[in-house]
Amino acid sequence: MPKTLEDIENYLIRLELPYEEIGPGMWIIHDQSDKIGDVVVTFAPPLVIFRVKVMEIPEKGAEPLFKELLRLNVTELVAGAYGIENDHIVLTDTLQAENLDYNEFQASVDALGMAISQHYSRLVKFRDQAAA
Repeated sequence: MPKTLEDIENYLIRLELPYEEIGPGMWIIHDQSDKIGDVVVTFAPPLVIFRVKVMEIPEKGAEPLFKELLRLNVTELVAGAYGIENDHIVLTDTLQAENLDYNEFQASVDALGMAISQHYSRLVKFRDQAAA
């Protein structure tokens, strides 16, 4: 059975995390721990897209950071991937909406949080080195 906006909003309620609707089919889950960043959830049938900004791209010396992101995409991320959006590094995950259940939805949010909590200290070093 295809999922609806109401189904996605019900999943957000069940997460018991603060969130707000920012547009039709778009929500922001606010990070209470201030470690992950806000997760944007977009319902764009046939997909549900999760995106979180990780950090700004350093103005210079970004090549080693990009290599590390590619390594992480292959070695440590089971689902989702790091990418570039404008001048930011983002972490995204995409799920098929048609048969999506709450456990998959929650697992995606949890996986984003876990990846950022495990990787952020390694990634921010590249930014700090470029600023030095």
